[in-house]
Amino acid sequence: MTLPRRLVLRAAGAAALTFAPFGGGQVVRAATPDPLAPWDAAPAAAAHPDPRVRALAWAVLAPNPHNRQPWIAELPAAMPEIVVLRCDLDRRLPVTDPFDRQITIGLGAFAELFRLAAAETGRAATLVPFPEGEPAPRLDARPVALLRLGAPGSAVPDPLFTHAGRRRSTKRPFDMDRPVPDAAFATLADAVAAPVRFGGTGAPMQVAALREIAWRAWQVEAGDPAAHGESVALMRLGRAAVATSPDGISVWGPGLEEAIAAGQVTRDSMLPGGAGYRVMIERYTAMLAATPAYLWLTTDGNDRAAQLAAGRDWLRVNLAATALGLALHPVSQALQEFDAMRGPYREIHAALAPGGGTVQMLGRLGYAAPVPPTPRWPVESRMRVV
Repeated sequence: MTLPRRLVLRAAGAAALTFAPFGGGQVVRAATPDPLAPWDAAPAAAAHPDPRVRALAWAVLAPNPHNRQPWIAELPAAMPEIVVLRCDLDRRLPVTDPFDRQITIGLGAFAELFRLAAAETGRAATLVPFPEGEPAPRLDARPVALLRLGAPGSAVPDPLFTHAGRRRSTKRPFDMDRPVPDAAFATLADAVAAPVRFGGTGAPMQVAALREIAWRAWQVEAGDPAAHGESVALMRLGRAAVATSPDGISVWGPGLEEAIAAGQVTRDSMLPGGAGYRVMIERYTAMLAATPAYLWLTTDGNDRAAQLAAGRDWLRVNLAATALGLALHPVSQALQEFDAMRGPYREIHAALAPGGGTVQMLGRLGYAAPVPPTPRWPVESRMRVV
């Protein structure tokens, strides 16, 4: 399917918006975003006259690698039931995600949260993946998906959507005295559909083996200058920086603000040999060790459609875990496809996909205290005028 070359966003009902240059067109963006405001804005968007915007306000809260928020939504004025989903090519991770596999998974999570939000208002949302072909070896300007809203009354709400506002990626040590019950794995598996397969374990010996691979993979990434440098470049140091660019890796909060203002926490300090780097090692050593269970998603193939499907199910598993009071934290270092990660990549696939296929996602699972939401760009910032 070939889409119109020029699409126009109908911004009816949008208020207090300005336009800023963006790639080959424009995006609508809020002038002074509060980095956490989109979490409150999503339910408030129920009053917006455009049903696409109502669903997109939730979709921008989807999990995604390095919080890059790589989505662009185009809303054709002539087709009020259509959203064209594209990748913001400037928000990819060329070092740690050289084939844009993880970015595609994040876009799949976005598409699924859009679908769930639309269903909550009684509208079905169908998805056509890569309507102009699957780009390889990397994503390009072609659409990732075409999302089409059905008529009012065409869908019923999905219970998983109830938990969308509380979903988190919990980067904390988990309670090692509280095992994940077997029944929880069965519930999480029910959230996944073909072609994606669910796996999970709380068995101590298997968990220990996976924990060891995951820790070594994390060390590989942290010790590789290009891979770690990619993360450091995306660090937003302090509240002001996070508010200006609420994507990437946010380093802010009580205690940190003072250290950043005093020049004690800088990007240079996050490089090997720096004080921040040492603190990071200590933090992740304790955090990754405190992992009582893992879950993973696999697919037989590794084409773009499979990656997109894995992202949709990763979102669903996140919501199902939230419903059970479980904490989930993606630890995908061993799944990365840059050269230095070849050893852990082979090991994790031998452990979790011995019969072949691709491990698309791996996550720590357990119980932990609640964490605050991750900063987000407002929905207006991810809708483009061309």
